[in-house]
Amino acid sequence: MLPISTYGATKLGSEALTSSYTELLPLQVIIFQFANVVGSRARHGVIYDFMTKLQRNSNELEVLGDGTQTKSYLHISDCIDAFLMTLNDQLWGKKVEVYNIGSEEQTNVLTIARIVTETMGLKNAKIRTTTGPGGRAWPGDVPKMQLDISKIRRLGWKPKVTCEEAVRVAAKELNEELENTR
Repeated sequence: MLPISTYGATKLGSEALTSSYTELLPLQVIIFQFANVVGSRARHGVIYDFMTKLQRNSNELEVLGDGTQTKSYLHISDCIDAFLMTLNDQLWGKKVEVYNIGSEEQTNVLTIARIVTETMGLKNAKIRTTTGPGGRAWPGDVPKMQLDISKIRRLGWKPKVTCEEAVRVAAKELNEELENTR
């Protein structure tokens, strides 16, 4: 409830505002709190950032922070499956329901860097880390993130691919897309 970034504060404020509307209007809402969603057509996030850096300089990849930041990554296909579950009456128990949507494991940034360099065929690219405040990549970066998805799992949803598989598939998809735009 005490965000360390404006991103987190905005999410928290938006969820609170949404919740308050259910008291004013005859509404029911489902709030999904997502892990890092990755996949085709994503033009933001660590995988895309690494690929664009490597397109500019294929010999070296700068990783912000110390590379040990670990987070949960979810492939877009699993994200869509979660959205489709809103068609299920089981999810609509209260005025406001909050569900975490993510993977059950984490992947660190150095692993993502290795996956991206391998996917791009740049196995000899040097990976260089920088040190931010407290080992973070930037002020407000959350060095470890893992959502508890047990609530939605009890209703039958779970990701079809692991966190690392999501990163591998997304890297392959994005690499193919970027190669086709050159």
